[in-house]
Amino acid sequence: MVEMGAGARTGSVAAGGFTVIDRHPPAPDVLAAVREGLARRPRQLPAWLLYDRRGSELFAEICRQPEYTLTATELELLRRHAAALCAGCSPGTLVVEFGAGSVEKVSPLLQALAAPAYLAVDISASALQEVGQRLQAAHPTVPMLGLCADYGDLPDLPLPADWATRPRLGFFPGSSLGNFDPAEACRFLAALRPLLGERGQLLIGIDQPRDPTALEAAYDDGAGVSAAFALNLLQRLRLELGADVDPGGFRYRATWEADHSRVAMALVSVGPQRLRLADLEVVFADGEPLITEYSYKYTPAAFLALAAQAGWSGVDRRCDDADGFSVHRLQPAAAAPDCSASAV
Repeated sequence: MVEMGAGARTGSVAAGGFTVIDRHPPAPDVLAAVREGLARRPRQLPAWLLYDRRGSELFAEICRQPEYTLTATELELLRRHAAALCAGCSPGTLVVEFGAGSVEKVSPLLQALAAPAYLAVDISASALQEVGQRLQAAHPTVPMLGLCADYGDLPDLPLPADWATRPRLGFFPGSSLGNFDPAEACRFLAALRPLLGERGQLLIGIDQPRDPTALEAAYDDGAGVSAAFALNLLQRLRLELGADVDPGGFRYRATWEADHSRVAMALVSVGPQRLRLADLEVVFADGEPLITEYSYKYTPAAFLALAAQAGWSGVDRRCDDADGFSVHRLQPAAAAPDCSASAV
C-alpha cells in the first residue's frame, strides 16, 4: 500500500510487489452501445467491444504476425533511440504509460532515464498486474504503480505524495492514437497536457500512410488471425447478449480508404440476413459492412498539425529506415489547445 495524495480514490491491490490502484469506471451498458452502433450508417460498433478475454488473446497474436510489422518496428526504434528521446528529461522523471504495453517497449526508456518512476494506466486490472509484475522484476529498483482506469477519460493522476513533484513523461506507444478519429484524437491529446503538467513531455508512436497493399495485409494477415479477432465480436454478442446472429454469414475485410487516410476493418454480410437482439431486429443487405474499427494513419506533417491544435509542439522525431513509422517527442506549446477543427 502507498500513501496517496489528495486526488486519490479508494481501492488498491498489491500483487507480486506491484500495486494497482482501482479507478475502474462503471461497467459500460453493452446493449445500449450495440443498439447505438447498429443505428449508425454505416453500422459501426465501438472498438472496445473487441477486447474481451479471447479478443485480447487474438490481438496479441496479431502483433506476432509477419504482416503486422508495427510492433517490431517501434520496439527497434525505442531500443535504438531511447537515450536521444529521453535527453530532455530531468532525473527523477515519472514515466506515465497510457495503455499497459509490454515490458520490452518501456524498458529502454527506464534504462535511459536517471532514477525514474513508472505509472502504468490501463482499463484492464489483469493486464496491469501481469505487465507490472514482469516489469518490476526486470527493473527492481524503479518504483512502480498501476492505475486501472479509462485513460481516455482521466481527470487526474492519483499519485503518492512524494511523486507529485516529479517531472512527467507520457508514453503512448503502438500507434493507438489511430483508433480515435481526428477530432477525438485532438481532444485526447489536449487532455494529456494537464495530466503531464507544464514541464511534461510526451512520446507517441505514429503509424504513417504507405503502400496500400502492405497496410491492408497488416490488418488482414494470411493466417486469418485478424479475421478471427473481428468475428469474435459476433461471438461476444451471442454469448453475452443472446444475439441471434450467424458469424458464418459475414466475411472479414480490411480496406485502405485514402480519402480519410485510414484502414477500415469490417465484417461484410454475405447475402441478406437478419441480426436479432432483445427487441431489436436489424436487416443486413448483401455486401453491407459492419465496421469493427478504424486505424488512422498520419504523415509527420499531419500529425504535428494535429498535435499543435491539441497544444503540443514537436521537439524530436525518430523513424524507421523506410520512414513508415515514427516516434515523436512533444512538449507543451505556448498556444492553448483548440480542437474545434481537426483534419487528417
